[in-house]
Amino acid sequence: MTTWLAALRELQDAATPAVLVTVAEIQGSTPREAGARMVYTADKQYDTIGGGHLEWRAAQIARAMLEDDASQLPAQRRLERIALGPSLGQCCGGVVFLAFERVDQSCSGTLKELEQHWRSGIDIWRTLPLDNADPLQLYETDGEACDLNGPDNGLHATLFRDVRKTYVTRDAYGRRWLLDLCRAHQPQVVLFGAGHVGTAIVKVLSNLPCRVLWVDEREDMFPDSLPPQVTVEATDVPNAAVDMAEPGAYYLVMTHSHALDQQLTERILKRTDIGWFGLIGSYTKRKQFEHRLADRGYTQEQLNRMTCPIGIPGIYGKEPASIAIAVVAQLMQLWELRFTQPARNKFPPALATHALDGRG
Repeated sequence: MTTWLAALRELQDAATPAVLVTVAEIQGSTPREAGARMVYTADKQYDTIGGGHLEWRAAQIARAMLEDDASQLPAQRRLERIALGPSLGQCCGGVVFLAFERVDQSCSGTLKELEQHWRSGIDIWRTLPLDNADPLQLYETDGEACDLNGPDNGLHATLFRDVRKTYVTRDAYGRRWLLDLCRAHQPQVVLFGAGHVGTAIVKVLSNLPCRVLWVDEREDMFPDSLPPQVTVEATDVPNAAVDMAEPGAYYLVMTHSHALDQQLTERILKRTDIGWFGLIGSYTKRKQFEHRLADRGYTQEQLNRMTCPIGIPGIYGKEPASIAIAVVAQLMQLWELRFTQPARNKFPPALATHALDGRG
């Protein structure tokens, strides 16, 4: 599945008109939260706001906008209230307010800036006027406009500082705005290895809220097109990428060479600020590495930070897709621990380290 931001980038490159649909507000039980987004073209859709009849209705509205005169406001911006029970027959029964905005070449600069913030792991606000066709603007989380030379929008800084979710509000002049908080892909995963398993893992991670630094010596192994949260580092010295990683990063090592795996392991375990480190392989591989590392002076505390084998229990297939699901599920467990109990999880525990015994 292509995420909404990656889709907009591709569609802009192809000069394909599109409509971005954002869940602006919700009432009661709904399929997705405020801030969920998807993109429609005349014949395709990307990402999801919950599926079912809600997306069917959203597609009707978005494609009607694409057929209308683009110079008119209703063909550029709309806010629609959709009751899921009475109007669509969905079991959720809540109410969803959807913001529709037409996206064309004039938005390219804003999309690039948004993408840069996401790559850097920085949250940012999209501010979309709903009662006029003024351009979309970006705001930092402290309420300061990214474009300091832009017009006075009547948006007070407290509208950004005091609310941490996407919502609809009014400015000082009474005009309606969609304030859309775009949360960055926060956790950084540093993945060494662009083989079949590494590629499968990146494919799954590209649909999740994280950033990936993907490292391999073989430049030709990387796909031509990647989502905005994935950065490739094709280098003859992959060890140096260990030092490039942010404090608290999550490391995955699965290269084509056991010797290189060991070199990377040594470099990673020298860092005192890793969030988690997973090494693909069997218990036998772990014991071999532990013995060699102990001979090199690594302490038991350092060795305990190495998770090998990797993956959650109950998934034992050795196909790349099976391994990817097991490993990414383990990462998601770790992220839940990190963000719900941050004070107790500077170095999250190695979860379910026996799941992939025998692989690698």
